[in-house]
Amino acid sequence: MEDVTIPVRAQHKFSVSDLLRYLSVTLRVPSSDTLTVRQYSAGQSNPTFFIQSPSNSYVLRKRPPGVLLPGAHKVDREYRVQKALFSSGFPVPQPILFCSDNEVIGTEFYLMDHVKGRIFRDLQLSGLSPAERTAVHVAAVEVLAKLHSLNLASLKLEGFGKGPGYCRRQVSTWTKQYKASAHRDIPAMNELSDWLMNNLPEKDDEVTLVHGDYRLDNLIFHPTEARVIAVLDWELSTTGNPLADLVYFLMPLYWPTSLNITSTIGSLQGIEGVPAAGDLISVYCRCRGIPSDSLPQLNFFLALSIFKMAAIAQGIHARFLLGNASAPNADQFGKSVEPLAETALQLVKRTLISPTRDGLFLQTARGRAVLQQVKDFTRLYVLPAQEEVMEYYKNHTHSPQRWNTPQIIEDLKEKAKEAGLWNLFLPAVSGLTQVDYAYIAEETGRCFFAPEVFNCQAPDTGNMEVLHMFGSEEQKKKWLEPLLRGEIRSCFCMTEPGVASSDAANMECILNRDGDDYIINGTKWWSSGAGNSKCKVAIVMCRSSQDVSSRHGQHSMILVPMETPGVKLIRPLTVFGQDDAIHGGHFEVHFENVRVPASNIILGEGRGFEIAQRRLGPGRLHHSMRAVGLAEHALELLCQRAASRQTFGKKLHQHEVVAHWIAESRLMIEQTRLLTLYAAHSLDTLGSRAARKQVAMIKVAAARMSCKVVDIAIQLHGAAGVSQDFPLAQMYSYARTLRIADGPDEVHLSSIASLELKDQLRKSQAKL
Repeated sequence: MEDVTIPVRAQHKFSVSDLLRYLSVTLRVPSSDTLTVRQYSAGQSNPTFFIQSPSNSYVLRKRPPGVLLPGAHKVDREYRVQKALFSSGFPVPQPILFCSDNEVIGTEFYLMDHVKGRIFRDLQLSGLSPAERTAVHVAAVEVLAKLHSLNLASLKLEGFGKGPGYCRRQVSTWTKQYKASAHRDIPAMNELSDWLMNNLPEKDDEVTLVHGDYRLDNLIFHPTEARVIAVLDWELSTTGNPLADLVYFLMPLYWPTSLNITSTIGSLQGIEGVPAAGDLISVYCRCRGIPSDSLPQLNFFLALSIFKMAAIAQGIHARFLLGNASAPNADQFGKSVEPLAETALQLVKRTLISPTRDGLFLQTARGRAVLQQVKDFTRLYVLPAQEEVMEYYKNHTHSPQRWNTPQIIEDLKEKAKEAGLWNLFLPAVSGLTQVDYAYIAEETGRCFFAPEVFNCQAPDTGNMEVLHMFGSEEQKKKWLEPLLRGEIRSCFCMTEPGVASSDAANMECILNRDGDDYIINGTKWWSSGAGNSKCKVAIVMCRSSQDVSSRHGQHSMILVPMETPGVKLIRPLTVFGQDDAIHGGHFEVHFENVRVPASNIILGEGRGFEIAQRRLGPGRLHHSMRAVGLAEHALELLCQRAASRQTFGKKLHQHEVVAHWIAESRLMIEQTRLLTLYAAHSLDTLGSRAARKQVAMIKVAAARMSCKVVDIAIQLHGAAGVSQDFPLAQMYSYARTLRIADGPDEVHLSSIASLELKDQLRKSQAKL
């Protein structure tokens, strides 16, 4: 929901005409305009107002009137940090101007853009489904990790805080603030202050930008997505120890359920869908690229967070007594000070609170940075282009232009290349590990054309890997380099209509040597990408020997330019009735006496299966992680539908069967993600051959999982789920096809069984 506004409270009124006069000079707002001013009902610190003119909407934030605590309500600091963050691309409202002239409206103030979205004042998120609660908390922690990863020098915020020693300063600052505002002596607060000063962390030298009041209700979420679009209230921001922010956000997860004082001061224990503190710590550490078991024990930071909350509550009550509080319920906060302090003392005397030790499958620092760039790029440019891309293919259903890449995608590719988000799949080029890229592939799986934007689309990725690993220098120069630049596309011709291609050794497309050339004859189909107008070369798998003594030594791979005489595109095959033009189609291709130079053979005759095993390992990993991203999108659509529709007198998610569908989907997605990351880790550490079993397992698991989750989403959407109004039918087409592509499930299951038996027998022999 959007935040609620009310008429301006009497103690906060100011001259609207003076403000208009000022804005007419500074922002060229027409002096004839009428400004509407309303006050935000929430917030306990600097009064905040919604300003609306006929053409624009703003938010004004000012210092409260009257006597204030020393060092508090520094709106100039808020403006400075917000301006720096906005320039860096971090999600904050755009700051517009700062006014230090008290003559305008009576106090200093600053103006920023009004951001439309959802602010959750109800800490328990009672209006959301469990899955949505999880997503909201994870999104909040991811943004916090992004904040703490920003470089202070690049933000030009050197000197914004005092650097190392943050914890000692915080204890001292909040002790002084509490004592300055206390209206009575509270022994628990004194004891808590002493405990904090006597239990300062041994190391307190990490310095990042910290928010200082990072809570769920200081975030604006996208109107329909679990995505933070703006972080608010930078009054307490400074530089210091980032763990103070993290634990302050996690504080309600540690509080006893008896502590529910207001909607923003209460426990989240036992609320369905709210992740455990340890899980959110793992998310935070993964995003920052730090091992979660390297964090210090968090008792101190929890006690400091509650102490700060209690001191803030005392200050709010003091402003209530002075008559300049920002909210009408300020008197309630005085009652919360003592219970908060007592709760903190109880918690720190228990078993020390340690973070989870789940540090598996962490990205490198570069991987984390690139993933965040990809997420930002996708959010800002790729997802908004979906409608235009789909409209292009709709308008060119029967036109040759259907096989051209829409200009909007070409423009996005140039933009991605300029941003350095290019060829991310290839470790030798990108510098990323397979685990790094697995997370990125998941993100691109949420949009059908996103992989192409980053030059990470199949089958080109596999073909580029083949050329990179096995191509001659001549082959790399002629084909790999233009593929890496995105100037051309390629296809891979392996499957044949006349044989059972589940056994790849059945392939009959013939390759014969003729002097300095090879001659190819045969029929291929499901050659993905062959229809794209930029497809200039195919890698063709051919039988090059009749030597029956070596079943997997009879085939070779050879490069065939698509313009070579005898190469004929016969027809695009449809997938559930769709030609899949967005991916270049899946064509039947005939090779009739196609002659190419012998130098086009890759690695040598009879090496086809050897190359295929190396090619398909990373490719299957990429497919699987994209399938995880697709399933995440399907689950989002499922939850949105379940929360917005009702049958038989209650919301869909309130029906037990639907709730179970949501839970089962989350279980399947998480299991598959972990299995796929394990396979990526195995590829990084063991290589393709040693990781064969893990790769085979993810190929089966990801295809089954994504197919099932999308099927559930379709079922919940009813007839709409199979219509063009939702992407689910197209998603199902992809997911169901994945159970056949790159080998059917049954072949992989046989491979898994064979490899498992070998492993078990090896273990048994080792025990003897």
